[in-house]
Amino acid sequence: MRYAIVLMMLASPLAAQDTATRAEGLQAWDQIFAITSHPRCTNCHVAEDRPMWEGLGYGAGAVHGMYVRADESRIGAETMPCRTCHVTSDAANIVPHAPPHIDDAWRLPPAELAWLGKSSAEVCVQLRDPETNDGSDIADLIDHVQTSAFVSWGFTPGAGRSAPDGTVADLARELAIWGGAGTPCR
Repeated sequence: MRYAIVLMMLASPLAAQDTATRAEGLQAWDQIFAITSHPRCTNCHVAEDRPMWEGLGYGAGAVHGMYVRADESRIGAETMPCRTCHVTSDAANIVPHAPPHIDDAWRLPPAELAWLGKSSAEVCVQLRDPETNDGSDIADLIDHVQTSAFVSWGFTPGAGRSAPDGTVADLARELAIWGGAGTPCR
């Protein structure tokens, strides 16, 4: 099923060939990195147990307020769980500066998936290697971006929050092109 998704995306008019060229793959990677390096993504993709508020109107290096810690659980179970403020619901995010809603249990990605402060080359190598990307191949990555409530929310966080350019579909398409080109890095 996952491979069918990749093949369908590569066969689409947006990438009208079975495989993409290295140049097309690198161009797709540039778009992927522009998204993954956006603060909406990097503030949760952290190695340390403190999520960030960097680049979202709080200044460089701003750590998440209220001394929030993810700890080993990545949900803050050892101190104050993410769900203390972050709401698990499908309600619209319409109130500025209010805790955001998402239709999933709030948590940080595994520390091994940290991107904050990493270069394009470092994130590229990390994402293309199942040993460093939580065991995912390109089809898994595409499936993740298409089905994750976190990714969806990141593109449409509501309430005046900044978001990376593009859409979930754009990111999935770029991943398919990057994968079709052999996941090249600069």
